[in-house]
Amino acid sequence: MRQMVSFTLESAGYAPDTAVDGADAITKLDQNKYQLIITDLNMPNLDGIGMIRKVREMPQHAGIPIVMLTTESDETKKMEGKAAGATGWIVKPFDQAKLVAVVNKLIGA
Repeated sequence: MRQMVSFTLESAGYAPDTAVDGADAITKLDQNKYQLIITDLNMPNLDGIGMIRKVREMPQHAGIPIVMLTTESDETKKMEGKAAGATGWIVKPFDQAKLVAVVNKLIGA
C-alpha cells in the first residue's frame, strides 16, 4: 500500500517519503521537515493514532496536516483519530484522484 500511495503522489508531482511504521515516522520527523503526513491506523510498533498523538505533542510538527488512510470505516475509530489530531480520513481501497485532491487541498497546492 505504501508503494501505491507513493506512486500516486509521485505521479502528481510530489516527492513522498515513506516509513515502515509509526515509530519510524517519528524518527524521520526528527530528521526532516514535511508538509503532510499520511498514515495507516494499523501499524506495528506504534499505531496510527499513537503516532498522531506523538506528532501533536511535538511543537515543531504540531501543525502538520495528518491524513489517516485505512481500511477502518468504523465511526468510533474515525472519531478517535480526529480526537487525536487527524486532519482527514480516507477509507481503503481509495480513489487515487481523491487522495491527490485531499493532499492538494491540505498543502495548498
